Amino acid sequence: MATAYTSLLGLALPVTGELSGTWGTTVNTEITALLDSAVAGTTTLSTDADVTLTTTTGAANTSRQIILLCSGARTVLRTITAPAQSKIYTIINATTGGFSVKLVGVGPTTGVTIVAGESAVVAWNGSDFIRVANTSGPGTFTTLNCTTLTATADSSFTSTGALVISKGTTGQRPTPASGMLRFNTTSTEFEGYNGTAWASVGGAALSNDTSTASNLFPLFASATSGTASTLFTSNAKLLYKPSTGELQASELVASNGLVLNATNIAASYTIGTGFNAMSVGPVTVASGQSVTVSSSQRWLVF
Repeated sequence: MATAYTSLLGLALPVTGELSGTWGTTVNTEITALLDSAVAGTTTLSTDADVTLTTTTGAANTSRQIILLCSGARTVLRTITAPAQSKIYTIINATTGGFSVKLVGVGPTTGVTIVAGESAVVAWNGSDFIRVANTSGPGTFTTLNCTTLTATADSSFTSTGALVISKGTTGQRPTPASGMLRFNTTSTEFEGYNGTAWASVGGAALSNDTSTASNLFPLFASATSGTASTLFTSNAKLLYKPSTGELQASELVASNGLVLNATNIAASYTIGTGFNAMSVGPVTVASGQSVTVSSSQRWLVF
């Protein structure tokens, strides 16, 4: 019987007694050397063309090497077709031109795409080649499909372009978790989940407050609706109590020369201790309402 060969790596399987006195050549060239290249060998693919790795026995088997080094220029995405059988490859896409290479099994299968500048470990899972791990850093990833991307240190986006984050309507908000960030296409603003509620990011949402009973610092916004990108406060020089509508100021200036008061007092009011009041008459107190002047205080109608 003649020497046979293994189905995966094409290594020689001498028959007992066949190589008596002549085993050196077969063992060295078709077993030892081929096993060495299978474990640590590199096949360089430098041609701008699709490639089919050979599965012949002996040294001509180009699918045996563990490393596939793609070099040279590429003008389109190129496909590498490998035997659809148990095998692991480290594929290095060191090509120029910015195009990917794709490893598929005979069939072809869906395979794995390796972008320019990327290196990846790829293995046969019984029906297709799959990506086991990425082994390189600076590549241009056109698509990165994963559920969780974990950084082991602070991360930086250093391009001069822009980062596009997740976006959708208010109704499309995901199940919230603290730290989530997205763009709300309904309100046209960036929003984040703070652990309790979705809140605007990068601005202050405007709302109407009529219930707070404490004196607050009125804020002056750079917008009249939506989200204000800048807010200003006058500190204690101007105070406002939302529950009553009272406004306190260290000085009131009517730049147009007019200070207006209504001619009808529609709600009861008490002029408290330490305060006086004045009105330009005639003034009518609505039916069922009253104005109470505290002791030692004055209400002047003129």
